[in-house]
Amino acid sequence: MTTLQASNISLKEVHHLLGLKRQYNGSFTPLLSLEPLTEVEQQELRKIRDYFENYLDQNKASEGQVKLVAISPLLRLAGFFADGIEIKVEEGIARIEVQSENITISGRFDILAIKQEQSATGNQDFWVLVIESKESLASTIAGLPQLLTYAYSSLEHQPTVWGLVTNGASYQFIYMQQGNPPTYQYMPELNLLNDNSLMQLLQVLKGICK
Repeated sequence: MTTLQASNISLKEVHHLLGLKRQYNGSFTPLLSLEPLTEVEQQELRKIRDYFENYLDQNKASEGQVKLVAISPLLRLAGFFADGIEIKVEEGIARIEVQSENITISGRFDILAIKQEQSATGNQDFWVLVIESKESLASTIAGLPQLLTYAYSSLEHQPTVWGLVTNGASYQFIYMQQGNPPTYQYMPELNLLNDNSLMQLLQVLKGICK
């Protein structure tokens, strides 16, 4: 059995090993309810942007700074810190292993948001958001193979899953579905430094949270 690290595999290898099919022209609106933001939310968003820009103006923001200055405040503002949702970070997440043929893909992602919904069998964990943060000057495309591998593992427990790879400034969402073959869609890329895009970013996060 050969073991590959998820952080070292290519997008082509992910497609081949997991049987994933890529789809284009994804849209948020058929999948999420994007509600208008309040004035307070808009003000808070601009503060997050300004704080993050301070780091970019001085130097590139490290992965840890991206999480602390941009990701964490955005998740809080979107409602991911509320009761019924559990946030796990890297050191609290068991290693993920995905097997395909005679190959095991192993790795650990940065942040996992688990929504606990009441069902007939009790509380069940649903993985609704996976974030793989990279240094601020790295392209979000660089993190897609790793993100897709982790999101794919959640399809064993749910029919669809949202994923997000970000460098703090750019935010690339993917939407993955069970199927034969399983598919994933690229959503429109959003940017923290663009005012209109910034507002939609919070709307999308709030929609996923709900």
